[in-house]
Amino acid sequence: MATITDTSAAARVPVRDATPRRRRPLRLNPAYLFVAPSVVIIAVFIAEPIIQSAWMSLHTWTVGAPSNPYTGLANYRELWHDSRFWKALRVTVVYTAAVSVGQVLLGLAIASRLRRTTWYSALLRTAYFFPFVASLVVVGIVWKFLLDPQVGLIDAWLGDLGFTNPPQWLQSTSLALPTVIVVGIWKNVGFTMIVLLAGMQQVPADLYEAAMLDGAGPWRRFTAVTLPALRPALLFSTLIATVTGLQLFDLVFSMTGGGPVFSTESVVMYLYEKGFVEFQMGYASAIAWVLFVIILAVSALQLKIARNRDGD
Repeated sequence: MATITDTSAAARVPVRDATPRRRRPLRLNPAYLFVAPSVVIIAVFIAEPIIQSAWMSLHTWTVGAPSNPYTGLANYRELWHDSRFWKALRVTVVYTAAVSVGQVLLGLAIASRLRRTTWYSALLRTAYFFPFVASLVVVGIVWKFLLDPQVGLIDAWLGDLGFTNPPQWLQSTSLALPTVIVVGIWKNVGFTMIVLLAGMQQVPADLYEAAMLDGAGPWRRFTAVTLPALRPALLFSTLIATVTGLQLFDLVFSMTGGGPVFSTESVVMYLYEKGFVEFQMGYASAIAWVLFVIILAVSALQLKIARNRDGD
């Protein structure tokens, strides 16, 4: 009998070409050439110092010491029992909370008043925004001079008004931190105003017209139309203000130097003292990592709260 072969199965088997295929030449994407300098800068000046600081925080790393022994979490345990660190953290939290709330509320009020574009509103916007452009060190030095009890203009004006004993703004342990907070709000309120003003200008005019037809007054239009539309801008402003406040250094360094009696010393100010005055780089690195975790946790919490509200 003749053998019957399955030609259909054989037809389904692909026949490979015996001739070798040419490999495409490797071409370098020009985009990598543009990205490479930034990658190198980030790796050398950001990534490497971060890794180095984490390593130093696990050592008794003192500048000029013959050896820097590994101590594990000893720096973090010492930091936990450091009363000066906790006082600096309390000062930082109070400053951050006060400045964040103050500049957002004041910026919202100013943006609401200057929403209409006129010649005087443009002038006032520039005046409010100008302090934000100035350097923090310059702002601190100027305000330190204005608040000086001997030659300051503010105490001189108060004296002309009949105040025989003007306040010691930066020399009093009870007034120094509130004074720095007021200067911090004055410095940053212009940025918040611009962000919220941009958000207000994106609200469609039809929504306000519909609210007016429904009989809503100015306050009702503000709470029912403006505020819900400003949620992204408010979240951005609050987040930026919080992160900036937790990194408080320049303003305190130039105005009070952390005094009097550490009443205005921030966490970054204490870090600077330990790292660049006492040269205890291991301990300073531990402070930096604790501050990093705090900033990360606070930022994540704010984003989570904002997402939950948006979901509702």
